[in-house]
Amino acid sequence: MRIGILNSANNDLIDGYWFYEKQMEGIGSYFLNSLFSDIDSLKIYAGIHPIHFEKYHRLLAKRFPFAIYYCVKNDTAFIYAVLDCRRNPAWIRNKLE
Repeated sequence: MRIGILNSANNDLIDGYWFYEKQMEGIGSYFLNSLFSDIDSLKIYAGIHPIHFEKYHRLLAKRFPFAIYYCVKNDTAFIYAVLDCRRNPAWIRNKLE
């Protein structure tokens, strides 16, 4: 399985990096390393996660309160968003639309 990270998801990762980096130096890098580890697991486990918002699989990150929203097409897991689970569900739905 291949993985494609769309620009919207890449921007979400950058936003998360800066959020945590402002909390304490070095946490932003730890955030990215953790999330990319979760993303890499999709090479093996893509498609097994529950579907949310009618079409996106949702992988919950292991170390941070973030969810990775993706779709599987032609042996590729396309990541559409990496969003903070603490946000309002209506905001998350709008972000994915």
